[in-house]
Amino acid sequence: MKLIQAGEQAPDFSLKDQNGQVIRLSELRGKKVLLSWHPLAWTAVCTDQMRSLEVNWQAFQNLNTVPLGFSVDAPPCKKVWAAALLINHVSLPADFWPHGKVAQDYGIFIEAKGISERANIIIDEQGIVRWVKVYPIQELPDINEVLQVLSGM
Repeated sequence: MKLIQAGEQAPDFSLKDQNGQVIRLSELRGKKVLLSWHPLAWTAVCTDQMRSLEVNWQAFQNLNTVPLGFSVDAPPCKKVWAAALLINHVSLPADFWPHGKVAQDYGIFIEAKGISERANIIIDEQGIVRWVKVYPIQELPDINEVLQVLSGM
């Protein structure tokens, strides 16, 4: 499994989010897309990572960007977690079944643990990967760095 690289076509996906909505990458053409991967819901760093997406919702809108909060958790788990975190705008797609398939497609699935890496992947309006960063599992991604990359695109 090879980590996806900037310049590659982003693999399409079709997953349900916490609200039962089907999210398809191919339907988001014309907008930038942030795939913000967290290993598991209900953990401290993952909570802060998803809250940072919600808090910066308007900044993402201003940058023509759809932020998506991915993990391998099941949709019902993500629904309750989103409610607990007061996530009202950000979609949290569930890469639950086939388990971790999208994470595998992007080269960030940790087979031995059954979870994804913590990573941010930015896709441009034409569906091309423009930025990839994998973080240590316990490190909170710097949302300002992500916003800076997006503003430079």
